[in-house]
Amino acid sequence: MSINKEKISSLAEFVGILLGDGSLCIKNVNSKCHNRLKITLDSNSDKEYINYVSNLIEGLFKIKPHIKKRKNENAVDIFLFNKEVITFLVNEVGLHLSPKWDRAVVPTPFLKNNLDLLVIRGYFDTDGALVTANNNGTIYPRLEMKVCPSPMQSQFIAILNKYNFKFGAYQIGKGKVRIQLNGKGQLESCIKLVGFSNQKNSDKIKRFL
Repeated sequence: MSINKEKISSLAEFVGILLGDGSLCIKNVNSKCHNRLKITLDSNSDKEYINYVSNLIEGLFKIKPHIKKRKNENAVDIFLFNKEVITFLVNEVGLHLSPKWDRAVVPTPFLKNNLDLLVIRGYFDTDGALVTANNNGTIYPRLEMKVCPSPMQSQFIAILNKYNFKFGAYQIGKGKVRIQLNGKGQLESCIKLVGFSNQKNSDKIKRFL
């Protein structure tokens, strides 16, 4: 399996999505896991994004994923049960099997040619948040991402430094880090350089700006 050069940007964004709210499993003699790719999204706030991710998968791998709403939960799982795709993502792309704790990593090829910004986009759209903060009566935006203990933490920090973002990285317990970009200027830089594919983020930005 291979990905056309024309689709490398889509693959970079998909890598970020998997690093955010995705998981990869390959069945073997020591595991009861099926050959499975899974991405979990909010069934309420991510309605448009669920279709976006589904179409992204189909465009990359020519396979339509399964979409299943969780019973009694505001969550949807997007599944792909295809060993060839999962093996490709691990052996060729360079992603790691689940769990991500202590070992999630942005594969080296996606740290150059602005592909790193697309990885950030995919990650933020799935596992980031745009919130408003009150600073002595002044309302301003804050972008934040929580990152599990893994090499991915230092990689994300390096990417943001590379593009001259101003941000803070704070330990929040159990090895997790919250990466935080404050203020309208950083939001505008993020819109310009990173962009958003998740409609809920775009809607929040429009309301704020």
